[in-house]
Amino acid sequence: MKIASFNINGVRARLPRLLEWLEETRPTVACLQEIKTQDEGFPAAEFERIGYQAIWHGQKGFNGVAILADGTMPVEVQRGLPGDAADEQARYLEAAVGGVLIANLYLPNGNPHPGPKFDYKLAWLERLRARLATLWASEQPCAVVGDFNVIPEDKDVFSVRAMASDALMQPEARDAYARILGDGWTDAIDTLNPRGGVWTFWDYQAGAWQRDHGFRIDHLLLSPELADRMVAAGVDKAYRGREKASDHAPVWVEVRD
Repeated sequence: MKIASFNINGVRARLPRLLEWLEETRPTVACLQEIKTQDEGFPAAEFERIGYQAIWHGQKGFNGVAILADGTMPVEVQRGLPGDAADEQARYLEAAVGGVLIANLYLPNGNPHPGPKFDYKLAWLERLRARLATLWASEQPCAVVGDFNVIPEDKDVFSVRAMASDALMQPEARDAYARILGDGWTDAIDTLNPRGGVWTFWDYQAGAWQRDHGFRIDHLLLSPELADRMVAAGVDKAYRGREKASDHAPVWVEVRD
């Protein structure tokens, strides 16, 4: 089983690139973030045409997440992150696919820092950790994937100095991510690339892609039941260089059936 995550930065704007990636790499499960469309605007028929079925949680103009599965319908488990009834942002979706529970998330960016957006990010991380404790207790194979908007360590960014004031690198956010790992979740990309230097995002500005000025904020976390089955993990970096590409590259993990 190949589980992938891709912040598509607008599912309709990037649809040709997204369909290319799906057909060329054929992940079993593809989790999308920042679909940036209301529910009725999601192009489900385009994915069905190439053999994928989907569930999605949309929002007008920004946010939004979706889970696609090759040849089967994802079975929805949870829509929206529990813990705050007033939170209407479409950032979280869970589904069961092939005996694995998939949690797909788009964590708040948190900029500008400090401020209410950063406070929201930290509160969201607390709620996420609580939800993951529930998943952990179920003792089923789980993958928690998506755009976490957290650069975990200095080895995960092209320049610590350039990003020092950004919400993605603040100690509070990093500590919250580290606590999740401390609960026993395995960061697939980091486990197989312990020296770092692996990027998943390159800004559209200042020639970041051309200069390889990137950082790692898209993560794949595995429960022990799934981590024991991990075969490989990586980043489909070349897709970032295509015409009208997302500013993120897809990330993926392969596990034994």
